[in-house]
Amino acid sequence: MERLMRFQDPRGNRQSYNDFHPALWYLCCQSSPGAGALRWNDHDRPEEFNFASDVLDYWTQMEQEGKRGPNPALWWVNNQGDEVKWSFREMTDLSCCAANVFTQTCGLQQGDRLALILPRVPEWWLAVIGCIRAGIIFMPGTTQMKAKDILYRLQMSKAQGIMTIDTLAPEVDALVSECPALKTKLLVSDHSHQGWLDFRSLIKSASPDHTCIKSKTLDPMAIFFTSGTTGLPKMAKHSHGLALRSSLPSCRQLLQLKTSDVLWCLSDPGWILAIWACMFEPWTAGSTAFVHHLPKFDPKVIQQTLCKYPITQCVAAPAVYRMTLQQISTSLRFPALEHCATGGEALLPEKQEEWKRRTGLLLYQAYGQSETDNPEKTAEVECGDFYNTGDRATMDEEGYIWFLGRNDDIIHASG
Repeated sequence: MERLMRFQDPRGNRQSYNDFHPALWYLCCQSSPGAGALRWNDHDRPEEFNFASDVLDYWTQMEQEGKRGPNPALWWVNNQGDEVKWSFREMTDLSCCAANVFTQTCGLQQGDRLALILPRVPEWWLAVIGCIRAGIIFMPGTTQMKAKDILYRLQMSKAQGIMTIDTLAPEVDALVSECPALKTKLLVSDHSHQGWLDFRSLIKSASPDHTCIKSKTLDPMAIFFTSGTTGLPKMAKHSHGLALRSSLPSCRQLLQLKTSDVLWCLSDPGWILAIWACMFEPWTAGSTAFVHHLPKFDPKVIQQTLCKYPITQCVAAPAVYRMTLQQISTSLRFPALEHCATGGEALLPEKQEEWKRRTGLLLYQAYGQSETDNPEKTAEVECGDFYNTGDRATMDEEGYIWFLGRNDDIIHASG
């Protein structure tokens, strides 16, 4: 199993939604007209929020009542023709099993930290939702990391657990003596490895009966290590508000997903784009999260996948679109595709125009930040009610802001 979008912000950049400093968000669960999607208001925030119980389980209930179409919640494929289709009901049950594995078998507790160094395999989705249910702080990482990178993350975070694949297990074993906090190792593989717990087997035998924690909106949910090229990676902690923001009407304007949409995000699961566009965005809208195992970037596979499957929306790093344009000379017309988005770095206008010319679709660009967990660095960029993001941009005669890039670093876009 496995155009630049122009925007106008006359107020400047406010504090991060993840921290909820300037505004309070209020949660109101009701069906939106015609779409059956969750409706949330921008005014306030709930004191408690948990993506698993408040969003995923909501769609499980809608599915059960026949108020959602037949599309799966997760649709995973690979180059060998294997497919996994899980409904919201199955996602709820399996993620409850994962939560029980973490707490009952592994002895992890609320607030403990679990490193998830996995490729695009279905178990990544189970592990993330399982962690959210149990209050375990998950820390995604790319499988392209070397032993020194894994060691740095485990030591910095004082992780109590790690879940990875068999090719990385020996490297973890070689450094485990330097990580005294690490007490459990989980393997996602078809083969056993001495000293490691078999996650797939444990999921099969675990109970789906689990009571989700009542997490505070500002409780820590995840830690991401940023990908700059200067200095060591920054450890950025995010609260459950990161998941809540996908439910805010103001945030949902970018993709405007419907329950009938099939969204394919090509991000490596080690990056924050994946948790947003491979899980929070599609499942908040009751849409399908489509995943291709894609062990390495292949423009031809991307082209074939967009032609073969009913993918309506695509989200990928600018490099994916650039390389697809460079390496595919044939038609780039895709029967079901309606919307394309990108982010992470600036995409040249000429490439955006070429994508529009060859596909008939606009390529919308968004950007965001994760570097607001370090108190000293954050204090340096707080300017009264405003937050200086450190991004470079120009403003045209009409007042539109055009993003150019960072003023302090560049993104290291491996994976």
